[in-house]
Amino acid sequence: MAVCDPDQPDPGPGSHMFDDELLGLDPGEPEAQAFAAHLDRMRREPSFTVEASLTGVGDFADAANRAEGGRRWAAVLVVLLLLAGVVYVASTILTAVLTIMAR
Repeated sequence: MAVCDPDQPDPGPGSHMFDDELLGLDPGEPEAQAFAAHLDRMRREPSFTVEASLTGVGDFADAANRAEGGRRWAAVLVVLLLLAGVVYVASTILTAVLTIMAR
């Protein structure tokens, strides 16, 4: 069992889950912590539930906010295309409903 250094911050619960993948990395380094968080997201529950899908949308939004340059513009383009699709489908349905009601 390893002795904890009192000068180092507590890595928190579940910090030993990825010991094999993080072997040789400093657990206090921000890049190693980000990599551990990435591994945690990759091993998360399946995304076929509504809650998991919403979590995926939140992860996309977080990643888009952190992105810079071309990746940020690509994320903006994806969001705009999704919104355009939603507006098109909603207008098509609304047109069909109003046409049916006008008869």
